[in-house]
Amino acid sequence: MEGVRSVSDVRCTSKPVAADGVDPAATATREDFRDADALVLGCPVHQRGPSWEMKRFIDLHCEPSWFWDDMVGRVGGVFATGGGHGGAGGGAELAQLGLLANLASLGLILVTHPKTTPGFDVAGMHWGPQIRTGGLKLEPDLPDGMDPQALESLFHYGTAVARITRALRRGAEGERLMPLGNVSPAPPAREARHQQDGSSPIGEPR
Repeated sequence: MEGVRSVSDVRCTSKPVAADGVDPAATATREDFRDADALVLGCPVHQRGPSWEMKRFIDLHCEPSWFWDDMVGRVGGVFATGGGHGGAGGGAELAQLGLLANLASLGLILVTHPKTTPGFDVAGMHWGPQIRTGGLKLEPDLPDGMDPQALESLFHYGTAVARITRALRRGAEGERLMPLGNVSPAPPAREARHQQDGSSPIGEPR
């Protein structure tokens, strides 16, 4: 959040996904995508993959945007937190790849995490930052105990997402960023989906 907010002419909102102990009224929904130029997904690792709460969010709130193609041409990014025994990051790379697969299916322009990023030596994964929340012996780290270099990497990743989003928004000047023309699923299937669950596009492809 701090990295994104450090870039001028960019605003951001952070919301949790639905989970035990989280006020349902405060959680992210598909409606939050409507006017967003970018979507960044971040979650803890559960058993070498994204947390089940994030997977549920993707299934319930991201899948309709895949169906209706209303996120095409926006910007996407990912990060993950995890402990895990030893220094491998507890499966954070697999979790990030799962998140990126979803964003790619939505047609988003993905922001990577190059090794030139400050803090990469600690939080480096080419897909996005990985913040360790536990020691090598599975002892938990408190938020103020996380590695400062890892947090620095996360900050710079946020600035990269914000700058790329701003540049694409300014540079497009009304032109579409991604090709359009193929309609899939076909119109009859789309009408049947609308009749079934009431869903519909929430925005325009970029």
